Amino acid sequence: MRVLKRGLAVLGIVIIVFSITSVYDTKNVNAQINEIRQNYIKIDVLLYNSNDKFISLVRQNLEEIQNQNKGKVEFEFFDGKGNQAVQNETISQIFNSRVDILLVNLVDSQATQDIIDKFRYKNIPIIFFNREPLQVDAIKSYGKAYYVGTNAKEAGKLQGEIISDSWNKNREIIDKNKNGMLEYVILKGQHNNIESNERTDAAISAINNAGIKTKELAVKVANWDVDLGRITAESLFLNFGNRIEAIISNNDSMAIGAIEAIQKYGFNKGNKSKYISVFGIDALPEAKELIKQGVMAGTVIQDPLNMAKAIYTIGMNVFQGNEPLYNTQYMFDDTKIAVRLPYKKYIG
Repeated sequence: MRVLKRGLAVLGIVIIVFSITSVYDTKNVNAQINEIRQNYIKIDVLLYNSNDKFISLVRQNLEEIQNQNKGKVEFEFFDGKGNQAVQNETISQIFNSRVDILLVNLVDSQATQDIIDKFRYKNIPIIFFNREPLQVDAIKSYGKAYYVGTNAKEAGKLQGEIISDSWNKNREIIDKNKNGMLEYVILKGQHNNIESNERTDAAISAINNAGIKTKELAVKVANWDVDLGRITAESLFLNFGNRIEAIISNNDSMAIGAIEAIQKYGFNKGNKSKYISVFGIDALPEAKELIKQGVMAGTVIQDPLNMAKAIYTIGMNVFQGNEPLYNTQYMFDDTKIAVRLPYKKYIG
């Protein structure tokens, strides 16, 4: 009987030890699995408005970069919906979560300092892109912050050159009242926006520098949006009618909206006597197709793939402790914190 009791006691001890060991091993395995799952670089991307067609293409290219680096990098996208208050809520939300790299497409170009002040203590790379921050000094104040964008003046200059070439080649069609003067309306992206103002000013300067006389009929803001572009262009058409010889748009989305508006009244449908030259910037696939069809006159290429590659590469370099432009062909401009990607003309 005593032997039996001793045997049962030993068996109980063995079972307890085995159970403890099993629980420990299970916890250890689960910890290893969780560590593996967390062993990727988490990149949060703040978009000013996911409905913006160019920005949506940048997102698609970032998603493709993730597909090419499965298990190594993970993007999470946050839509600002064109509202800085919405983007501010997102910033507060992600501040308390894991983020290794922050890519920021600002709603309000004056919000740079607030974002840097909030995230500098996390010691993570912050790459602003596309919409140019007004506060360059804010970026310079944090050693892991940079900007990737374009030269808005270059975009405007190239657009102006496309318009000048079009006028010189097709003056008989464009100059409806035969007064030797290009009469135009402008669709601007935003008030008090660096990109919008510089694109506009550079385009008109390039036309004037080509020796072409111009007359500005109106300048209207359509917030970079296809629907507002359509509504605004229709209002302008009903006001000025056939006097409009060219619609100069800060981007393709507004230009596409403008084409939809004037086509409603029979323009740009193949009849040369009912044609208004429409020019944009971005070279969206829809715009390139309209140019091929002869419906739109020209655009300027802003490559979303190059933008996605640049912000990802620079962000990764900074995260890994390398120089921001390590193993790239990018160059900083005079600010030493901004990379400007080139534009190209597109006329089909």
